[in-house]
Amino acid sequence: MSQAESVAAAPRVPRRAVWTLGILRSELTMTLRRGRTLALLGVLAAVPVLVGIAVRIETGDGSGPGGGGGPAFLAQITDNGLFLVFAALSATLPVFLPMAVGVVAGDSVAGEASGGTLRYLLVAPAGRTRLLVAKYASVLVFCLVATVVVAVSALAVGAALFPVGEVTTISGTRIGFGEGLLRAGLIAVVVAASLAGFAALGLFVSTLTDSGIAAMAATVGVLITVQILDTMPQLEGIHPYLFPHYWLSFTDLLRDPVRWDEIVGNLGLQAVYAAVFGSAAWARFTTRDITV
Repeated sequence: MSQAESVAAAPRVPRRAVWTLGILRSELTMTLRRGRTLALLGVLAAVPVLVGIAVRIETGDGSGPGGGGGPAFLAQITDNGLFLVFAALSATLPVFLPMAVGVVAGDSVAGEASGGTLRYLLVAPAGRTRLLVAKYASVLVFCLVATVVVAVSALAVGAALFPVGEVTTISGTRIGFGEGLLRAGLIAVVVAASLAGFAALGLFVSTLTDSGIAAMAATVGVLITVQILDTMPQLEGIHPYLFPHYWLSFTDLLRDPVRWDEIVGNLGLQAVYAAVFGSAAWARFTTRDITV
C-alpha cells in the first residue's frame, strides 16, 4: 500500500467509531428524555415511597408490621430502612420493572417505523447492525437507570422514615451498614442484568412490526404469559428455562456467605436469551425492507 493510500485509509476506523458513539449517544438521549420514559421512571420511583409510607402508617410506633404478607423483607423494614431497597426491588421486579423495560424495548424500532423516522436513520453511514446495537445498548442502560431509580428512592425513603444501621442477613449474621450498602448496589446491578434477556426479546418483537403500540403490547403480553407459565406446577419441567424464573435469585446476595449458584444460573440464562433473540432481531432487521 502506498503512503497516499495509507493516509487515506487511516481515518476510517476512528470515523466509524465516532459514528457509533454518536448514534449511541443520540439513542440514549432520545430514550431517557421521552415523556413516556420519564413517566415510567416516576412511577417506579413512587413505588418505594408508597411501600414505605404504608409500612410506617401500619406500624405507627415502629414496633413492626402486623402479619406476614407483602414483598420479601417487608417485616425487616421497621428495624432497618435499608431493607426497603430490597423490598422495593422484590415488589417491582415481577411486574413494574419488566413492564417498563417492555415498553421501551418494544418501541425501540417499531416506534421509529411508525413515526416515519427509521428510514432516515438508515440513511446515515452507521449501518443497520450498529443502529440495532445502539438501540439495544440504550435499552440496557434504561434497565440500569430504572433499577437505580427504584433503589435510590427506596434508600431515601427508608432512611427518612426508619432507623438505619447494621444489616441482619438471611443467614442470621450481621454485617455493617457500609457493607449492606455495597450489597444493595450489587443487587441493583444484578436486577438490571436480569432484564437483559427480556430486553432482547422486546427488541426482536419491535423488529417484527411497524406499529409501536402493537410491539409494546405484544412484548408485555409475552411477559405476562411467561410469568403465568412459570407459576403452573404442571409445567415445572420448563420453569428453569423461562427468563423470569430466577429473577428473585438476587436475595442470595443477602446470605452469609453469598450463594452464587442461582445468581450465576440466572445471568447465564439471560445471556442465552440475549444471544438468541438478539441474533433473531439482527437477522430480521438487517434483511427487512424499510418502506416507512
